[in-house]
Amino acid sequence: MMQRFYYPDSSAWFELCIRNGVLVSESMETVRTIMHRVRDEGDPAVLELTQRYDQCSLTEIQLRVKDQAFSVTPELEQAIETAIQNIRLFHRAQRPVEPLMETTKGIECRQLWRPLERVGLYIPGGTAPLFSSLMMLAIPAMVAGCSELIVATPPKKDGSIDPVILHVAKRLGIPVLYRMGGAQAIAAMTYGTENVPKVDKIFGPGNPYVTLAKQLAQLEGVPIDMPAGPSEVLILADSTANPAFIAADLLSQAEHGVDSQSMLITVDSELADAVEKELDRQLTSLSRKEIAKTALERSRIVLFSNMDEAILFSNAYAPEHLILAVADPEACLEKITHAGSIFLGHLTPESMGDYASGTNHTLPTNGYARNYSGVSLTSFMKSITVQKASEEGLRKLGPTVELLAEAEGLSAHKQAVSIRLNTLKEQSL
Repeated sequence: MMQRFYYPDSSAWFELCIRNGVLVSESMETVRTIMHRVRDEGDPAVLELTQRYDQCSLTEIQLRVKDQAFSVTPELEQAIETAIQNIRLFHRAQRPVEPLMETTKGIECRQLWRPLERVGLYIPGGTAPLFSSLMMLAIPAMVAGCSELIVATPPKKDGSIDPVILHVAKRLGIPVLYRMGGAQAIAAMTYGTENVPKVDKIFGPGNPYVTLAKQLAQLEGVPIDMPAGPSEVLILADSTANPAFIAADLLSQAEHGVDSQSMLITVDSELADAVEKELDRQLTSLSRKEIAKTALERSRIVLFSNMDEAILFSNAYAPEHLILAVADPEACLEKITHAGSIFLGHLTPESMGDYASGTNHTLPTNGYARNYSGVSLTSFMKSITVQKASEEGLRKLGPTVELLAEAEGLSAHKQAVSIRLNTLKEQSL
C-alpha cells in the first residue's frame, strides 16, 4: 500500500523528501485573477465566485453571519470546553518577557510587545469543517489582545455554516463570521470590500488555492502566518513501537486529503510489515477510507540501519508533525533540529495536538519547519524596541556613534549626535 525504500543513501534523500501537493503555475494564474477581481470589484466579485466555486447563491447582506441557529450535543460541548481551556492555558504561558537593560551607563534599552489590531482567520469548511482551527487561531489572538477578528469560512450549498463552527464562535465571543471561502476570501481580507474589512495579517489552513492566495497577499503587503500546504506526519519508530498505534497515526494524517503525506521511518523491517497489515485492517472502518487510501499510496516507509541515520533523515525532511515512537523519546528529542510539533512516546498520538493538548496545530509544512515556527501567541503580536539616553549616556556613547556614522559617510547622522554633545558642553560652561 505504502511505497517502501530500503537503506537509502543520503544522495537519494532529496527525492524522498518531496511532498505530494505541488502547486502549478496554472493554478497561480487562476488565483491571481480571482485576487484582482475582488480587488477591483469588491463584494460582487466575492458573491459571484462563491456561486461558481461553492454553488451557493448569496446577497451582500448574507455575507455576514449573525445569530444563525445551531446546536451541539452536551458531550461535544464539554469536549470543546476542555480544549478551549487547555489551548488558552498554554498560550497565556507564552506571553513574552519585556526586557529592560542598561547597555552603556546612561543608555537604557527595552522591548515592548503590542497586539496586532485586526487579524483575518480562515477556517476551512468543506468535507471536514475544521472548528478546531477556529479555536487554535481565535484563542491566541484574543489572549494577545487583538481588537478585531475577521473570521471567514465557506458556506454549504444552502448557505449554512457548520453548526460546530458557529458554536465555537459564539463560545469565544466572536459576533460575526463571513460566508466566504477559497481564494476570494483571502482576497477580500487582503484588500477589503464593502462588507469585509482589510486585515493586518492572515492566518489559517486551506486548499492549494487558499495557499497560493496567501502567498499573493504577502506581495500586497499583508503578512501571513506561514507557508503551508497539505498536512503531513513523520513517525520515527523502533522495535518497541506498537504497530496498531503507528497505523492509526499514519491513517489519521492520510484522511486529511489525497495530497496528505504519511511517513514511517524505522530501523525494524518486522515493524514495517506489521504496520502495513494494520493499515489494511484499520482502513476498512474509516469514514474517509478512499481519501486515506489514495494518500497512503503516495506515502512512504523508509528503513534505515540505525536510529542516528533515521534522525538525520527526519531533520532533512523537517516534518509538520513528528512522532517519536521509540524506547527513549527524550534522548531522541535532543537530536531533533527541525519539526513543527513533536509528540513524545507511544501514548501521544498526533490527534492530541490537533485538538486539545494545548499546543497549536497551525504548523509549517512542506519542509518549512526548517525555518518557520508554528502559530503561537507572538504570531498575533509585534515587538517594538525603545531606547533612552541620559546626559551621561549621551556623553559616553555619543563619540562612538559619531565615529561609526562618519565611517559610513553619513554626516547628518553624526551631526544629530554632535549638536547634542555641543549643547551639553555649552550648558556646562
